Amino acid sequence: MTIRSMTGFASSQGSLEAHGWSWEVRSVNAKGLDLRLRVPDWLEGLEQHLKTQLSKALARGNVSLGLRISRSEDAGGQLTLNTKTLNAILSAMAQTESAASAAGVTLGASTAADLLAIRGVLEQDQSQDDPAPLVATLKKEFETLVAQFVQMRESEGAALETVFRDQLDQIEQLNAKAVACAEDRHMEMHANFKANLAKIITNADGIDSDRVAQELAMLAVKADITEELDRLDAHVAAARDLLDTGGAVGRKLDFLMQEFNREANTLCSKAQNSDLTAVGLELKAVIDQMREQVQNIE
Repeated sequence: MTIRSMTGFASSQGSLEAHGWSWEVRSVNAKGLDLRLRVPDWLEGLEQHLKTQLSKALARGNVSLGLRISRSEDAGGQLTLNTKTLNAILSAMAQTESAASAAGVTLGASTAADLLAIRGVLEQDQSQDDPAPLVATLKKEFETLVAQFVQMRESEGAALETVFRDQLDQIEQLNAKAVACAEDRHMEMHANFKANLAKIITNADGIDSDRVAQELAMLAVKADITEELDRLDAHVAAARDLLDTGGAVGRKLDFLMQEFNREANTLCSKAQNSDLTAVGLELKAVIDQMREQVQNIE
């Protein structure tokens, strides 16, 4: 399986007898799967079907789906007056005229044609239409739309995977550089410890040299970064395994990024060496870039 981006877009158009329609579906990243549908209410059972299909096809993302239905003017539908809308408009007009009169403003007279031209006052009567054939056609066409949508998310995911694998290679190279720096730092720190111990013993009477040696050894252990470097290598391998597995691995990769960042922070805090610190900062920069990429992976 390939990985997918949570960013995608697809659209299509179609028609059946008197009806025409247009679909548009788009998505952006989200923590879970958030579906927002705008579907005409009179298409009974369609919205729930679309939600079910999207839930099967997708695991994460903020998904917006819009369906617009139009009806040809020569389809024979009878125009009806929406009295509720008309009354609301008349009430608003009366309040407006009253306010204008109080302010000394004269308004032009409105005609019946002006009122009928307002959206929602006249509606096309669709009571004689049987929506079942239209709903069945839309359900079938939606399968193709979802396939196109998923394909685009997979294409975006392939691009993300290329960038992500390159960043993992950078992490691996920087980790190898850190290992080399750590070797040089180890010899430097060992020499410093010995020199400091010699100074302490020389300048202090009755000091317990064994106790001092133990304290210096503990400091050396605390400064050791072997475990952090080993874990970084393990995290790189785990990330590559997830990419090879494919599918909805975004959450796991996001958790893994936290582990990457933890090891890089610890490495910087223990560095005590300018070269190692520089490598640690480079690691943090690449890891931050990786985290941005992961936010878009399903």
